[in-house]
Amino acid sequence: MPEDEWAARRDGLVPVHDPLAFLAGAWATERTMLDRSSGTTGTFTGVTVFRPDGDGLGWEEEGTARWASFRGPASRSYRLVAGEAGVVVMFPDGRVLCRLDLRSGTAHDEHLCSPDTYRVEFVVPSPDTVRYSWDVTGPAKDLLLTTTLTRRT
Repeated sequence: MPEDEWAARRDGLVPVHDPLAFLAGAWATERTMLDRSSGTTGTFTGVTVFRPDGDGLGWEEEGTARWASFRGPASRSYRLVAGEAGVVVMFPDGRVLCRLDLRSGTAHDEHLCSPDTYRVEFVVPSPDTVRYSWDVTGPAKDLLLTTTLTRRT
C-alpha cells in the first residue's frame, strides 16, 4: 500500500483513487456561510448530484439559501474531468476552478479571482461523507463557506 494511503488511513481519512466513480450519485448538502467582515451568517440546504457527462461528471447543486434578508432557491453547476492526479473542477464555461488530488483523503487548492483569493480544502472522512470549505479573502470578500456532502441511498 502506498505511503500516502497508509497516512490517510492512520489519520482517519478515506483515500480516493477514482474520484469520478466515488462522487457519482446524489448527496445531501449542508453549508454554513460566514461573512467575516460583517458577521453575517447563512445556510444552504439541498442536494448535489454528480452525473455522467461525456468524459466526466456534471456537478449540479440545488437547494434553499438563507443569507441575511434573502431566503430562496439557489443553484450552481460545475463539471469534473479526470486530471493527471485526481480531478479538475471547471466552471460551465470551461475555466478551471480548482484541481483536487484526493488520493490521501484530503486536497487543497487555490483559485485567484481578482481581486480575491479562494482557497479550498476537501476532506473525505468516510466513504459516505465529503467535507469542503472555501476560505475567500481579499479586498472585496472575506467569507468562509463550509459544506458537508452526505451520500444519499
